[in-house]
Amino acid sequence: MDGEVSLHVGLDLGGTNVKCAVVDDGLNVLATDSCPTAAERGEDAVLARVAALGRATVAPFGGAATAGLALPGHFDAAAGTGVLLPNLRGDWVGRAIAGPVGDQLGMPVALVNDVRALTLAELRLGAGRGACDLVCIALGTGVGGGVVIGGRVHLGLGHAGEIGHTTVDPDGPLCGCGNRGCLDRMASAESIAAAAGQPSVQAAADAARAGDETALAAFARAGEYVGRVLASAIVLLWPERVVVGGGVADAGELLLGPIRAEIRRRACVAPVDDIAVVAAQLGPHAGAVGAALWAAETAPAVAAP
Repeated sequence: MDGEVSLHVGLDLGGTNVKCAVVDDGLNVLATDSCPTAAERGEDAVLARVAALGRATVAPFGGAATAGLALPGHFDAAAGTGVLLPNLRGDWVGRAIAGPVGDQLGMPVALVNDVRALTLAELRLGAGRGACDLVCIALGTGVGGGVVIGGRVHLGLGHAGEIGHTTVDPDGPLCGCGNRGCLDRMASAESIAAAAGQPSVQAAADAARAGDETALAAFARAGEYVGRVLASAIVLLWPERVVVGGGVADAGELLLGPIRAEIRRRACVAPVDDIAVVAAQLGPHAGAVGAALWAAETAPAVAAP
């Protein structure tokens, strides 16, 4: 490749799989790959697998200039350690993450939340392209979010965008964050599957498309919860666009329809006709792509002593 083109490797550490993407300065995704997380083998083994996947994916291109790692939760960016990673098996509180992975990759590693990474990827390359202000929500094992203001992912004091921990039912189930009735518990894949009486959210979607009323009601209720929270975000931020991603969003209009209806019902003072609610476009490697973009865009700060 042209020596003047820099490459950026992004990794997305999930509870089930680790994903990787290589992106160049022109925002072209050159390669993607994945491997099982195998968290049962221990934290050190997980970090070694993350680094090995990064090295293998970028090797055909000769190497990368920067590296980013998306994590499913909170971390201490300055220390490069885990803080709260509830969906990742193991003891990650206070554990060094960026340092060990960076040592094995041979470069500093920029940490980013997985849904903030997805948000950045959709902003630059996907359903959010061209928007200046947007809200992104990802529905899967949990519910995460990201906010873009002025064309940049907004972090506030560090972890802004935690839309999944908005209360939708004060008497609802206990969430891992310590609150009750968080959207994270009310609209997760597991909760939708349970409400539909199905073994998985995919099975629930199949049943709903076949006309099963219990499954249809489960998606309608989840969409109502999500739409209620998004309506509040819209009234607060007046974004140009709302992007809905994650595995649950594969249900398409089964979920998006109720979300749009609830937004229209609740966001009375906002210009809802001008705010598109759209499905994410980049698929399962969006978090890895976003981690690569995050590393590229924050490289000076990461490299600073």
